[in-house]
Parts: sequence; C-alpha cells; structure tokens
Amino acid sequence: MPVSMLFHILRCSRVLDSIVELQFDDNLQLSRKVVENINLSGGSFLGVSRGGAKTSEIVDSIQCRKRKLKVSVVAVPKTIDNDILFMDKTFGFDTAVEEAQRAINSAYIEARSAYHGIGLVKLMGRSSGFIAMQASLSSGQIDVCLIPEVSFTLDGEHGVMRHLEHLLEKKGFCVVCVAEGAGQDLLQKSNATDASGNVILSDFGVHMQQKIKSHFKDIGVPADVKYIDPTYMVRACRANASDAILCTVLGQNAVHGAFAGFSGITSGICNTHYAFLPITEVITKPKRVNPNSRMWHRCLTSTGQPDFH
Repeated sequence: MPVSMLFHILRCSRVLDSIVELQFDDNLQLSRKVVENINLSGGSFLGVSRGGAKTSEIVDSIQCRKRKLKVSVVAVPKTIDNDILFMDKTFGFDTAVEEAQRAINSAYIEARSAYHGIGLVKLMGRSSGFIAMQASLSSGQIDVCLIPEVSFTLDGEHGVMRHLEHLLEKKGFCVVCVAEGAGQDLLQKSNATDASGNVILSDFGVHMQQKIKSHFKDIGVPADVKYIDPTYMVRACRANASDAILCTVLGQNAVHGAFAGFSGITSGICNTHYAFLPITEVITKPKRVNPNSRMWHRCLTSTGQPDFH
C-alpha cells in the first residue's frame, strides 16, 4: 500500500488526506493501522463527492494552514468508466465489468424463463461505452449492445425494435445491454448540469424499457420486459485481484514520482507500460470506444446485431 510505503520506506512522519468538500481543516491522518484492510471493502474510505470546491477556496485553505512550501501534484485517476485518455485502463474497470456480468446473467435467466422475455440492463458510461462493450463481450449472453459512440435508430425497418421482434420470433427471448449515455440524441435534451459541470443525462434505460413495452403492445405481441439497473452494485463492490494490484502499483508509482520531484503528472498504464503522463494532456477529452476498433467488432460478432440505421 502507498501509505505503508510512505511510512516504512520513505520515512514520512505524517500522511494526511481528505475529500474536497471537507476542505483542508478536516484532514484524516492516515496511519498503517487506520488503512489496514481497507482494500477488502468496497466504496470509498475517504468518502465521495460530486464536483469540487472552487480554486479560490482551496487556495485560501492552503494559506490558512500556512502551507507556503512547494507542493508536488501527482494524480492517480480513478474512474470505472475507463475513459481517461492515453491510458490502457483505470483501476476499478475490471471489477465493474466483472460485477456487471452478474446483472447480465440475471437478466438472461429472467428473460429466458419468461414467455417472450426481454432482459434489459443499463450499465455506467456517460460518454464512453467500455463497460457495456466489455461486459457484453465477456458474458456472451447479450443480443444487442448500445453505446454512446455508435448512433442507432429505434424505429423503422432497420431499427432496434424490429430486430427485437426478429429475436423473439427466432429465440423466444433476448437480452439488451445499454450504456447510460447511449441514445441521448433520441431523448429530450437538458441544459441542467451537476456539481461537476456535467450535463445531466436523460435516463435512456427507463426510456428503452417504456419504448419496448409500448412497441410490442402496439403490434399486439406480448413481451415481458425485465429491467435491471445495477449501478450502485457495480460501484460498491469489493475490488477484484487485478484492480487491487493495479491500484497498489499506481499508488506506489505516484509516491515515487512525487519524491523524484515530478509535479503535474498522473500515474497510469500506457501501451502496457506503467508510466507518468502530463495531467494537462490526459484531461483534454475523454477516451471513447472506436467504432472501427477490433474490440467493438468482436462485440458485434458476439451479439450478432446489425447496423441499426
């Protein structure tokens, strides 16, 4: 663990941390005893927040504590969406995909057990569909995967609804996986933003559920929709071994970088190598699924879905 490394290898006397909303007057002193076994629990040990404090408030807090020494800023980006530019993957992603498969399997069992059952699973991914793509590919139980990077139509001869009709006729059931940011162009747009400045997305999962029900009702075909939204299950579960190792190594590398005098960098994996990357570069835009990539085409081969246009 990075905290143990700071105490026992680099001989630091104190290690402090806090979430942004608590400001710097409420720092939590991290000792080896305090952080013992935190890797065995899900969630966030320090708490979570949506959005951050204003830069001026952070600077004021630093000045109030008279921190006039030079500060080294080294990041370890955490997002289970896996949408950090230049990085092969971020910690939490493998665990999210693994947990998402449980929801997909549940939807599959429910759909298969019902007459004309349609399992519908909504997974995380505001602007990037990596979780939906990887979970669909790894489960092998998905018939339709919809992600933000690939546009589609719901109605018409080549729309998703017509394909679902075909699947019910052929198999008697089907399973659909959608990323939360998929199909936003089909929904009413909103200018509202959250505390981080992100546009609040319309709930495509619920829209898809209602659309499927109304469509099959209109054509007189019974359909039993089983909708599953495992968002908090995926977020709160314990990290798997792969993510635990990745997180530990990235944390240790971040400490090494700080003590080597680097600043304005982030620790990550790039092209299979652990590396330091400039923060200014990785935050320019989110990493997105390439619709022409082999991985997306592998997913299409697995689902067997057509081009919905």
